[in-house]
Amino acid sequence: MYDKNQAHYVTVTGIIVKEGKFLIAKRAGWEKAFPNRWTVPGGKVKVLDYSLRKKDTPHHWYNVLEENLAREIKEEVGLGIKNIGYVTSLVYIRDDEIPCLIISLYCEPKDEREVKLAPALTEHAWVTLEEAKSYDLIEGIYEELVVLDKHLKAGDKIDGWKQNSNAESISI
Repeated sequence: MYDKNQAHYVTVTGIIVKEGKFLIAKRAGWEKAFPNRWTVPGGKVKVLDYSLRKKDTPHHWYNVLEENLAREIKEEVGLGIKNIGYVTSLVYIRDDEIPCLIISLYCEPKDEREVKLAPALTEHAWVTLEEAKSYDLIEGIYEELVVLDKHLKAGDKIDGWKQNSNAESISI
């Protein structure tokens, strides 16, 4: 039985960066959450994502989020990835009241393959930060792009998600 005071879905998303541009994709109109909105690829971490493979120590599996992200990106946009890094995390309460812990990561494509969208995605675009403003992104994603863009250009630590320039940031 699900105890909403104890359990979360865990989801990982990936901002794919290539030549200073970010890959975004539009969710299908039939999607329950955020239909027809633009997003970045990702998905839920499932027990089978790690439990069928050998443990890395007698008790632990490592790189679960990274492996899940690679699988989700391959499924959703047909790309292999490399150079994974951390952007931020957030919690979202779904319409069915289940909380989702979302870990936002970034990465680069492994090669020059063409994007091949899964049926749940209808369009894609490689956009600059400025171009991203003209897309109907799911709330918070543009700010994630801002955080990542600043990190990539300055080479400093990720400076934490913030809603606007007046908000305090958290250095990570």
